[in-house]
Amino acid sequence: MAAGSRYNFLVVFLVTFGSLTYGYNSAIIGAVIGLPSFFTYFDISLTGPNAAESSRITGATNGLFAGGGLLGCFIITWLADVAGRKRSIQITAGICIIAAAIQAGSVHIGMFLAGRFLMGVGVGMVNVVTPLYQSEISPAKSRGLMVGSHGFMLCVGYALAGWTGFGCYYVKSQTAQWRICLALQIVPPLCLLVGSPWLPESPRHLMANDRFDEGLRILRDLHRMPGDEDDILAKEEFYQIRQQLELERREGLREGWVQGWVVLFRRKSYRKRLILGFLTLGLVQSTGCLVINNYQVLLYNGLGLYGSLPLLLYSVWDTWAAFMNLMNAIWLDKIGRIPIMVIGQIGCAVSVAGFTGCVAQYGGTDNKIGVGFGVFFLYLFVTFFGGSMDASSYVYAGELFPTSIRAQGAGFSISALFAFSLIYTMCAPVAFNTIGWKYYLIFIIMPIFGATMMYFFFPETKGLTLEEIGKKFGDEVAVDLSAMDEATKRKFDKGLAMEMEMETEVVYTEKVA
Repeated sequence: MAAGSRYNFLVVFLVTFGSLTYGYNSAIIGAVIGLPSFFTYFDISLTGPNAAESSRITGATNGLFAGGGLLGCFIITWLADVAGRKRSIQITAGICIIAAAIQAGSVHIGMFLAGRFLMGVGVGMVNVVTPLYQSEISPAKSRGLMVGSHGFMLCVGYALAGWTGFGCYYVKSQTAQWRICLALQIVPPLCLLVGSPWLPESPRHLMANDRFDEGLRILRDLHRMPGDEDDILAKEEFYQIRQQLELERREGLREGWVQGWVVLFRRKSYRKRLILGFLTLGLVQSTGCLVINNYQVLLYNGLGLYGSLPLLLYSVWDTWAAFMNLMNAIWLDKIGRIPIMVIGQIGCAVSVAGFTGCVAQYGGTDNKIGVGFGVFFLYLFVTFFGGSMDASSYVYAGELFPTSIRAQGAGFSISALFAFSLIYTMCAPVAFNTIGWKYYLIFIIMPIFGATMMYFFFPETKGLTLEEIGKKFGDEVAVDLSAMDEATKRKFDKGLAMEMEMETEVVYTEKVA
């Protein structure tokens, strides 16, 4: 398979404005709650007898966002099949633009919370459809890099959110401080919406709806490489997809959205894929990544750091996370999905353990060495998490399922991100105020459990086409190119070229007649 054409990479890059949308629009709340002017405008007390109110508002803000994201994950499973991948991307971008406008223009905390919930719905949808679309247009040998760009760009969004919050800290107008942060949420989805007419529809979605000629044309455009004038790579993939879809039709998979869910839960091999996909995203959240990201400014406060310094550290932290996600995407096609995630979870557990010890021992003190080590362990955490878990999880969850039920499978899997996030972030403010550092123990135990599970029970998918991954779960594969030796593959390619040439001649003759 090809490493990927320039056009293929350009399409993948354009759709990562969806990744940027998720990254910036989810992370900006971490910067906003670090701006005292936000709480002042809405008359929310940070100190005194009503201080608990700020914890409840913060918890509700993150909880409603996660709840909306959970809902969005399931809406997109229907929309992506009915409207298509491209139209779904356009609709989700529109939702995010409206939600951003509501938040930026909020005059009451209820209005802000409503906008935050709607934004959750939008980013829940875009966080599923972006890697789903990328996985369906990427060649097998570079799918890790291409889909991994989703993780990289969402971390670029995190970093932009951090630097925006840091810059807005110095804005003199108290109201403008937080409104600018929230208004900039409009930019990434607007860029995605403006660029979307140039996105091709997913060839797999087209072929699943019997639009084979269009599917082949787009595959040729995406995978045309120098030295492959006959488009044999595109023809191989086209033939694989078509034969696998016919197999899925015979097995009753292509009978509608509801039937897809029934088969997904009823068939043992598909149920296993569903469990592994859900666990992958759930275990990612169980490292404590979103709790650390969304409450990082407050964590630095707990270490005795205040003012603009926590915002600066937060911004640098997210910038480093973006770089490590880029490395993660590059490593995926070389090392594999499972080894990287196993190493990452162990590293995350060690990092959180070190940070927990620093908070327990030095939190609130003026011990600069202890506080310095606390900051070090937060950066060590994101080195492991960004370099191994973020991009990997989206790649793995997006490639586990057959074309006919990929939207449902990916949506259900990524819903775990929001479900676990809802639990962890809703509990976090109260837990920090009551049990303090003991809350972090969850994020030490769970990654160790996750690393063990992945090592023993999760199959590797590196280098396989989406159609060939089924054999890892005991399912029939209509055409398994990965099992062919060079001689057999040359013979297969020659026969395939002749067969498709004959089909083209027949179609042309019928049209002329």
